[in-house]
Amino acid sequence: MMFALGVLSLLTHQGISAYSKFSDELYVGAVARELAQTLRGARNQAALRHQAVLVRPLEEDWGKGWRVVLEQDGERLQEHRLHRPLKIATTSYRVVRFSARGAPLGVGFVGTTLDICPRTTLDSRHQVVLSPSGRVSLRSDEGRRCAPD
Repeated sequence: MMFALGVLSLLTHQGISAYSKFSDELYVGAVARELAQTLRGARNQAALRHQAVLVRPLEEDWGKGWRVVLEQDGERLQEHRLHRPLKIATTSYRVVRFSARGAPLGVGFVGTTLDICPRTTLDSRHQVVLSPSGRVSLRSDEGRRCAPD
């Protein structure tokens, strides 16, 4: 009887840790999809309104969430706060700007990649890529790593 309880507790522990890892991976994937959709939406809003639109991180940290605002008057169009903080590393700009035509703005803009990682590890399986033309794509690449803090 004690042996069965010991085996049961061991299996329960293994199951809980596997579920936790699976849940974290699902969350990171969902955040990557939401960020990609936000960038696409901001680009569309810029073109529809004929106004520049900004996507900026909350509290200067993409891992806490982001906000979409009109550049001219600062009107908030959307805000997304993350329920659990993540590490989101970007290759270049802290703020993403779209022109009134929906094109990304920035001096010599060559595109940017946002790597989405759990806070507990530096492994990045999801990237949101903004090309110089303004196309937003979502990629999964197991070989990528986030930069350490």
